[in-house]
Amino acid sequence: MRLIFMGTPEFALVALKALAAAGHDLAGVYTRPPRRAGRGKALRPSPVQVWAEGRGLPVHTPASFSKPETAAEFASLEADAAIVAAYGLILPQAVLDAPVHGCLNIHASLLPRWRGAAPIQRAIQAADAETGITIMQMDAGLDTGPILMQRRVPITDGTTAGGLHDELAALGTEAMVEVLAWLDGTAAGDLAPRLQPGSGATYAHKVDKSEARIDWSQPAAHIERTVRAFDPAPGAFFDAGGQRIRVLCAELAEGAGAPGTVLDGNMTVACGEGALRLLRVQRQGKDPMAAADLLRGFAIPAGTILS
Repeated sequence: MRLIFMGTPEFALVALKALAAAGHDLAGVYTRPPRRAGRGKALRPSPVQVWAEGRGLPVHTPASFSKPETAAEFASLEADAAIVAAYGLILPQAVLDAPVHGCLNIHASLLPRWRGAAPIQRAIQAADAETGITIMQMDAGLDTGPILMQRRVPITDGTTAGGLHDELAALGTEAMVEVLAWLDGTAAGDLAPRLQPGSGATYAHKVDKSEARIDWSQPAAHIERTVRAFDPAPGAFFDAGGQRIRVLCAELAEGAGAPGTVLDGNMTVACGEGALRLLRVQRQGKDPMAAADLLRGFAIPAGTILS
């Protein structure tokens, strides 16, 4: 099929590579404009842009689709479908209607649960037992369009955002390739869009960096899930001895005390409800290490109040 691809981060790049490998004709690749990043604040193109330009694909980086000429350029590509994965821009109706089969979205949740920007992190934080991907026919709403296909995966006690991201990116790519095979007639059967349920919708707010500071007044179970939900980014952290220390792995533990109080020499910390034992941490400018190794060169004695 003749496709337009629209995506920005690594999650989207997995799908773009698969569509190219499947032999689809990529008429254009749309991605967010380069952003300033790093200490030098140099402009950094998205992973999708870097890969697409490296293979000679035509890349477009509009800041928005508010100008009629931007939407007209999109329509002029005469695509059979546009594949959207973590793109980051709102698409007006003129863009949604331009391809023959419209715009198809790979969304990292089981819609209507966790519409919005951070479905992976919010599903882990909320202690959901499962999540998955949804291939959706996009409409003018926020992740409200008809469902074409869904695939489910469990969320376990060891699930991190990084691992779930990779699993869902691969799963969503496989499902999209199947959907396109149905649309172009190379797969048997019929693919019938179905409306999203009228109940059960939740919104996955974008993760703000301020959320990464651990709030020890929260229950230990919630903090432990937040550690996994924010791994690898933005990374849950606390301050001690003038140092910012990231928590990479933790487990529920016995103990009680004022929230944020270190209870013993094993980095057990009192929370608003229960306690949390820190297992793996990372100091600023240092490699990740076991909490026991941290304590050998950086004292955090019992009674310390973490902030």
